[in-house]
Amino acid sequence: MPISATSSLLNCQNVTIQRGEFPLCEAVNLVLNRGDICHLVGENGTGKTTFLMQLAGLIPVLTGDISWQGKAGLPVQPFYVAHQLGIHLQLTVEQNLRFLLALYGIKPSAEELEQALDWVGLAGYEKINCYQLSAGQTRRVGLARLLFALEYVAQFPCWLLDEPLTALDINMIAKIEHLMQTFVQRGGAVLMTSHQTVAVANKQLDLTLYMV
Repeated sequence: MPISATSSLLNCQNVTIQRGEFPLCEAVNLVLNRGDICHLVGENGTGKTTFLMQLAGLIPVLTGDISWQGKAGLPVQPFYVAHQLGIHLQLTVEQNLRFLLALYGIKPSAEELEQALDWVGLAGYEKINCYQLSAGQTRRVGLARLLFALEYVAQFPCWLLDEPLTALDINMIAKIEHLMQTFVQRGGAVLMTSHQTVAVANKQLDLTLYMV
């Protein structure tokens, strides 16, 4: 879909990021437009993960305003991928991926699931229990869901990704970055944390500047 000039998707004004009763950052401002890939950076303890969870609606925002497409609350459902990925080690690769997608109402066919696992380099791993995988392979299971989310830009126009590039090799990082580019070209936006350089990012928000 073409990205219009009035393409603001997310607007944060004077938001306080806090863990429990303790503020970490104050007066955080961010405008995320369709087509943006924003790299969220900051020192440890600045609340990068907490901020993503606030935007995902998992932690309340006590101070400041967050609007999606000009509307307060959470009228848009972002596609949130946590750093821990939500993988259950006793379940198989297929069971985990189906469970993670079911949270968003996505029910892949067996063929689609095979294609996604092939894309992340795990072809033939469907029936393998995740406790048998390496850290990098486990992360790839969780990230395979992004290939499905790519087809649901209208339903999930914003990806919130917490350290998606951790424990990945250069080739897999390139695949994830290319996928993000394709997603935003279709009218989506990405806000992500990473301790690595994000070559495809066109915007950066440094929470260190807002620390209390």
